[in-house]
Amino acid sequence: MEPDSLPAELILTHPRQTLGNVQLDWTPQPGSYLDFEGKTYAVLERRHRYFLKSGRYRLHKIALYVQSAQRPTEKSLIEGRWVIGDASCQFNAHSELIRCAVNPDGPCASCRYYEPLGVESTDFDG
Repeated sequence: MEPDSLPAELILTHPRQTLGNVQLDWTPQPGSYLDFEGKTYAVLERRHRYFLKSGRYRLHKIALYVQSAQRPTEKSLIEGRWVIGDASCQFNAHSELIRCAVNPDGPCASCRYYEPLGVESTDFDG
């Protein structure tokens, strides 16, 4: 193992199956994307796996629970982190995993439900 590489097991969440093992040179967080064997996956959860050696626990590898996804084309920077979609809309979830409830697949640019933050809308036709 290289000093700056992190062994990771990729686990598909549905159907639950192991996709394989990779060496990463970065620490993926939930909401980030990674490419593996020609496909793109969104990281949903990260778990650390340790082993006991010489009386100390050492990081053995991480388990990344992923789902197949496309990288979002629309992103906004909020408080130092990237979220999907246009964060100036009141319906935006401010999340790395989901855009919003009314138009989760996007795009935000032509969404008929767009409402700027701070504007209350009473006529939502669902």
